[in-house]
Amino acid sequence: MNRSLLLGFMIAMLPMLAMAQDRVRVGPEAGDREILLSGTGNSTDDLDGFNFGLQGQLGWYYTRHLELGVRQGVNYADVPNTGDNIWNGSTRGFLDYHFIATERAWPFIGGSLGYAYGESRNDSGFAGLETGLKYYVQPNTFIVGMAEYQYFFDNLSNLDDAFDDGAFVYTLGIGYLF
Repeated sequence: MNRSLLLGFMIAMLPMLAMAQDRVRVGPEAGDREILLSGTGNSTDDLDGFNFGLQGQLGWYYTRHLELGVRQGVNYADVPNTGDNIWNGSTRGFLDYHFIATERAWPFIGGSLGYAYGESRNDSGFAGLETGLKYYVQPNTFIVGMAEYQYFFDNLSNLDDAFDDGAFVYTLGIGYLF
């Protein structure tokens, strides 16, 4: 009788033991680093010209919410009906603040400052405001969507006019914390 009672008690406690296990941490902690690879592309409706871009990012979490880092982007374009191929690039530093909406969804806002260069543009500095969302599919792996508004300037005197003539940049990628 006592064995039956003990066995019944142990079986009843199994769900409690499963709930008592440590939860796996999702997202960064202070001192973590992240690497991100993202891309973009488009083509004409006749598929006779296209462009694509790749961007790499290396970030460091100063706190769980504040990330500092650097991004390197490269873009290639095949211009239709000309035979021209164009390469452009950009290098920039960024600062992002992450919010915790849910355990897996981390929206963020931030800004960047960098330099753009290439064959189809005048080399210039640029600044940008950005917002996005990182969604953790695993504790250290996430997908990210981001939108930036970048404005270009040659010197500080034309900074006010440059903001009105900016451009939107959209990014989709995958990242990993280490």
